[in-house]
Amino acid sequence: MMGYLFLTGATGLLGSYLVRDLLRAGTQLAVLVRSTKMASARHRVETLLARWEKQAGHSLPRPVVFDGDLSRPDLGLTESDIAWISDNCDAVMHNAASLTFHAENRDDEPWRSNLYGTQHVLEMCRQTGIRRFHHVSTAYVCGLRRDRIFEDELDVGQTHGNDYEISKFEAEKLVRGAEFLDAPTIYRPSIIFGDSRTGYTTTFHGFYVPLKLVSTLIKKTAGMFSDRETVVAGIRMAGERLRQVLNLSGSESKNYVPVDWVSAVMAHIYTQPEHHGETYHLTPRGRASVAMTQDVMEEAFLKYSEQASDAAATDVDWSSFEQQFLEGMGVYRSYWRDDPEFDQSNTSRVAPHLPCPEIDATVIMRMCRFALDTNFGWPRPAPVKPELDVEEHLSEIVGTGTPATGLAKKEVYLGLQVNGRGGGQWELTMDDGRITLAQPGLTSRCTATYYLNSQTFASLAKRESTVDQAIRDGSVLIEGNGVPLSELSRLLQGLAAKERTKSSHSSNFV
Repeated sequence: MMGYLFLTGATGLLGSYLVRDLLRAGTQLAVLVRSTKMASARHRVETLLARWEKQAGHSLPRPVVFDGDLSRPDLGLTESDIAWISDNCDAVMHNAASLTFHAENRDDEPWRSNLYGTQHVLEMCRQTGIRRFHHVSTAYVCGLRRDRIFEDELDVGQTHGNDYEISKFEAEKLVRGAEFLDAPTIYRPSIIFGDSRTGYTTTFHGFYVPLKLVSTLIKKTAGMFSDRETVVAGIRMAGERLRQVLNLSGSESKNYVPVDWVSAVMAHIYTQPEHHGETYHLTPRGRASVAMTQDVMEEAFLKYSEQASDAAATDVDWSSFEQQFLEGMGVYRSYWRDDPEFDQSNTSRVAPHLPCPEIDATVIMRMCRFALDTNFGWPRPAPVKPELDVEEHLSEIVGTGTPATGLAKKEVYLGLQVNGRGGGQWELTMDDGRITLAQPGLTSRCTATYYLNSQTFASLAKRESTVDQAIRDGSVLIEGNGVPLSELSRLLQGLAAKERTKSSHSSNFV
């Protein structure tokens, strides 16, 4: 059994797609997620997986979730967490990053996540002996270069346009200089935006900023002016002033890539070890012009203004709005510059079957429409909290039971994988017929492993069905041997239905 991949940034846009694609590819996954005031780390993961399950129409495995913080030493993990990672993880994919462009000082974002967070992840690798490192950098470590950018280049004395680029450049240098790692695998995506098929996104930086600023204008003016021409004039004014303040001619072009494509290529490369140890530019086949992008945005604004006719009429201070618009866009001045051309020989060689979708007016409109229809992700959806949390369920019965018939009095390790809401993976330690320990994750020492989904587990818990029935209808699968099937069935039935009373061993649950 391959070890677990430890993934950072799992709840971000790219991270959520990587979770989906890596799980679908059969990757054993552990994720670092920070709890928030709104939701625990596990509930944040449940929320993102609930979306993928609704879309796919079937349940997915759950990764092992570690509640931690990239900005803290040891990633905010406990000693037992670090020990588990040392025992079970053999690779890291460092995807977490801040998209902040400018900082007051190097104690703020993006430095805190992009550089110091990378240092903390590297230190964890050094402590745990993990040598396989997959690092999500950016194509814009090239800085302000105008020549063709090759995948085997990094530091050629270039200058950079903002703190984001510098922090990612320095982070990639740290990764490449870590002598305790094997040759790292570096992914350099260009400008990631939404899903090529749906426009779905959870972040609204960069590409979306002028869209968001001008949509504010549309909302303010939609109920104020009866003639459409005035609204159109305001939109065109914003576009012209954008080009002026950013010193753009409109002929500039940008390297946009859809998040679903980036994730698909990364998951493919990760699951093919022969492709590890190289650098991959995840960039489009053709760049999108700024002029075309603006034209599509203007068209999207006009369609949106028709839908916003019920907006409240307010007095609009045009000069104040223009100043706010220019200040908001000024932060992104370097973002909108003309992009260089990125060589992608390595990517084309290892993933010829995964060409980047063409970023044309239809795709750009799809991105705009999703952002406008969802009000740029506000309000945020409520976190998903499962009705049955299997981990909490297990904690109530670990260490209970009577000796199993037909078993020697020695420790036996059993695996439990429950897919779907509230599920997860556990290694159950059975000593003299009692489960004395339940640890996250599945390991090669498991004599047998149960596979079922959370609906089946809930049915067993409510005594609506039995394990024997579930085995017969295929909703419970048991792999492995060494323990009599009848005993395995009895044990799972007891786990689900809480047929046993707690004992002092229950404190061993972790």
